[in-house]
Amino acid sequence: MGLPTTVAELKRSGYTDRSVKQELSSNLARRLGAGQPMFGSIMGFSDSVLPALQRGILAGHDIILLGERGQAKTRLIRSLVGLLDESVPAIAGCEINDHPYHPVCAGCRTRIAGDGDATPVTWISRDQRFSEKLATPDTSVADLIGDVDPIRVAEGRYLSDELTIHYGLIPRTHRGILAINELPDLPERIQVSLLNILEERDVQIRGFKVRLPLDLLLVATANPEDYTHRGRIISPLKDRFGTQVRTHYPEEPADEIAIMDQEAAPPGVGIPVYVPVFLKEVLAEYTGHLRRSPKINQRSGVSVRYSIGNLETLMAGALRRAVLAGEPVAVPRPLELWSLLDASMGRIEFDTMEEGRERRILESCMRAAIADVFRRRLGGQDFGPWVARFDTGMVVESSDEQSAEEFLAQFGNVPELQETLLRLGLTEESPGAAASAIEFALEGLHLARRVNKSGTGPRAWRFGG
Repeated sequence: MGLPTTVAELKRSGYTDRSVKQELSSNLARRLGAGQPMFGSIMGFSDSVLPALQRGILAGHDIILLGERGQAKTRLIRSLVGLLDESVPAIAGCEINDHPYHPVCAGCRTRIAGDGDATPVTWISRDQRFSEKLATPDTSVADLIGDVDPIRVAEGRYLSDELTIHYGLIPRTHRGILAINELPDLPERIQVSLLNILEERDVQIRGFKVRLPLDLLLVATANPEDYTHRGRIISPLKDRFGTQVRTHYPEEPADEIAIMDQEAAPPGVGIPVYVPVFLKEVLAEYTGHLRRSPKINQRSGVSVRYSIGNLETLMAGALRRAVLAGEPVAVPRPLELWSLLDASMGRIEFDTMEEGRERRILESCMRAAIADVFRRRLGGQDFGPWVARFDTGMVVESSDEQSAEEFLAQFGNVPELQETLLRLGLTEESPGAAASAIEFALEGLHLARRVNKSGTGPRAWRFGG
């Protein structure tokens, strides 16, 4: 309400005429100066990726993001929309959102020439100024730039008339942000069609030489291995991206956990699920060991989505037990950690040549993750009284259908349980939390070769004996 509705009113309002890149850099500088967050849902990049991205925007460059799968490249691009103005004026009815002061298409130039300052103006929101294209081998020049519209020709226009052109995605993103995901998947002959769009702004559509001084920011993503695998980015096109930003996986377990907590969808069954923090630490360490393992294909990478999926599966396992056992709160136990291996094995690419070793590789990484968290959390605790009870013949069994009360009843009075709960970050002594903590301590003691552990079935363990 109250916004100018004609070119004359727009001129009287003193509207600032800025390009998209000037608009982005100005808004970014203002937010940086005010200390305002710009990428609130993206974690782990504040000291590496975000400064590089900010420099590219301030420089007015087109940008390419390089990184393995699951490194928030697409989310970074979509977050750039927030740096655009809330709304900008455009000539009403224009299919490419022409600027009222600088019309590009033939139709708008004709309207401005005829109606002058009385030409109607509409306002487009920042969300309408963002386009995203997943590069696929079947993408055509017509999809990106445009083609002659046979319907317009059938309506009586001549082929020589520029108004017969149906504009593609790039012209329709005029005065906005265009994102091309997985750029190397775009055939090289299609990549060539982008060269003049990014530099000289001259294109040809079915023999038309149309000058399109498009105002846009092009941001592309690519996986580094795609330069030699599925495809490559041609050298002249790479040269036109002024800034290259290298993304990475979370470098700290705390960042991985924060992302898991943010993205994991809790089961919508109605039973609350409480995941102890030490189990989340195990999941983060497990993913970290996979990313460092020479037996895992690191060019493919181990996505953060893998950690998120594991947390969701862990919660689902606890929920299943809670439903079967009638528990009011679902609390995962370390037993569920081992069920993740088969559930997520297909998401990992292995470099081993030995058939059937995939599960053993995952088991080794899981054991290392549990041992890391056990040493960090419980390394200083005296478990002598615990071990002594197993040395005298105590046996404790655990299964994925056994309630927390049934598990705790086998153990009886637990020496130093309060210290264990505190060291593991558990503030309340509920049966589920206590069972999870004790089972985790037993897992750690087994890995330290102080307590025996054996399988009693596909979904059960026996400690001691």
